[in-house]
Amino acid sequence: MRLRHRDGQTVHLSYCTNVHAAEELDGIIEQLDTYALPIREKLGTNVLGLGLWIAAPAASELVSDSAKIERLRREIATRGLEVVTLNGFPYAAFQQPVVKGAVYEPDWTTPARLTYTLNLARILERLMPEDAVRGSVSTLPLAWRTPWDDERRDACRRSMDVLASELGRLDRTVRVAFEPEPGCVVENTTQAAEMFRDADTERLGVCLDLAHLACAWEDPAAALQRLREAGVPVVKTQVSAALASDDPERDAEVLAQYVEPRFLHQTRGRAGLSTDDLDDALAGDRGQPWRIHYHVPIHAQPVPPLRATTGVLRDALRVLVGGATAECDHLDVETYTWNVLPEGSRPRDPAELVAGIAAELDHARGLLDELNLNREKVTWQG
Repeated sequence: MRLRHRDGQTVHLSYCTNVHAAEELDGIIEQLDTYALPIREKLGTNVLGLGLWIAAPAASELVSDSAKIERLRREIATRGLEVVTLNGFPYAAFQQPVVKGAVYEPDWTTPARLTYTLNLARILERLMPEDAVRGSVSTLPLAWRTPWDDERRDACRRSMDVLASELGRLDRTVRVAFEPEPGCVVENTTQAAEMFRDADTERLGVCLDLAHLACAWEDPAAALQRLREAGVPVVKTQVSAALASDDPERDAEVLAQYVEPRFLHQTRGRAGLSTDDLDDALAGDRGQPWRIHYHVPIHAQPVPPLRATTGVLRDALRVLVGGATAECDHLDVETYTWNVLPEGSRPRDPAELVAGIAAELDHARGLLDELNLNREKVTWQG
């Protein structure tokens, strides 16, 4: 969906398709009919934006055959869909049971991560609508925090330099956004400002995930000011909410429902608690409010008495797009935990998933309406 900011910029609102598990081209196209098209129809919008996730094997397949990119572009367009941003954080096997932490590999110390990200940028410049000003690819914040040393830091810096140089060779503007995340080398905006202030900020910047921002207990206004002062642009925003507990001792039984085998759910306490997973937090100090890296739907409350960090989300959107100038023009709703209920009890069926994502996008659109972003009507040649 497209919205018009008062400064004249088009702000793109999409949903991130890493909620779906397909990792090859035919599966990605099947998703368009199973999920994206019904979501668009439920929303009553003539164009729906996708924050497309293309796994590394599919990306390699596409860049080696321009006809396949053209096929994907055509399949997207004929359904009234559009893509200006790709999620390049998960490399592959995102939804299947894997070793926890595997989503951070390969990292930016390896050639594989650079190759994958450049493949995505080359695909995106072909997929973007002709009138799109620019595209974005989000990626992990360099690496998990351990192991980390000067050698690994230098390897990441070299890859970033090559990345910026190669992005400059594209015919269209595509920027790469590094996404601070709990437990990683770059966990918060203080670290992001330090790490990326000397990068090529015409082509590189940050992806501000609002659930991660909340987990870091950062104030949105202060965080954005910190990035501005460092000259680091917010290339993309993941519109997301984290799980929160004001009293973990009281809420321990309910919190345990959110322990599951696929992903780390890093937990941060207001008084300094820091664990790499929710079960570790439950085994330790419960005497302070927690925020948990678990992306819950932004339009609905989690299992009571838990809550979502939607206050942080609202404050951040107000700073990002509620002022005289839009500080970010790519907003991507990312609730990848939509497809499994607490405790992994059962996967959601497609109709349930469609209804949930549509409701979440409608809620996000409503928040942006409140900030006086006007909905654009896009001419679609289906």
